[in-house]
Amino acid sequence: MKITVIGAAGRLGWHVAQEASRRSHQVTGLARHPDRLPDPRLFSAITSGDGRDPEAVGRAVGGAEAVVITVSGGRRNDPHQLTEVTRTVTASMQDHGVQRLVITSAYPLVATDPKAIMWLMRKLLATPYADTAEAERIVTASDLTWTIARLNRLTDHRSVGAPHTSTGMLDRPIGLSRADAATLLVDLAENGDHARRAINVRGQNGRK
Repeated sequence: MKITVIGAAGRLGWHVAQEASRRSHQVTGLARHPDRLPDPRLFSAITSGDGRDPEAVGRAVGGAEAVVITVSGGRRNDPHQLTEVTRTVTASMQDHGVQRLVITSAYPLVATDPKAIMWLMRKLLATPYADTAEAERIVTASDLTWTIARLNRLTDHRSVGAPHTSTGMLDRPIGLSRADAATLLVDLAENGDHARRAINVRGQNGRK
């Protein structure tokens, strides 16, 4: 399968590329800083460029069977990063006839408990969360076969197994390793589960 990873040099994007390559998929990476990739040999192709550049995105997306966006929400000096990347990527996918999109989001956007912690997080991270929420709206308004994976508190812990997923609220806000998140994202790209749905994702019960 041909999978394109947008944000391949990021910590989560790199794990996704690793997992897809381990499964013998042809992986194309789009990265602003491809020199930061720990092992470029995992990729069948690497496109250097910004996810907001239609030409760079077109080169990365053309011929793909699935696209995974792992770009994080914006920062104060770049508040609309994910929105702009998502708009560019979805338009390019439609132009190239690529249907399957998996995009990461943040569980605190919809979480209600614990109330005080969720309120504080949304206040402190207002800029990236607003950007991520707008990116979700762009995806859900598209005609693509999309899945939004709202991840909870990513960590660099070792893999502990398949994450817990739900279309409802999570029962426990357990952290999730990037390695396990990557496994789920590649699963979604492969099998098309949860098409046109948003799922909430946490780690296993053994991980606090």
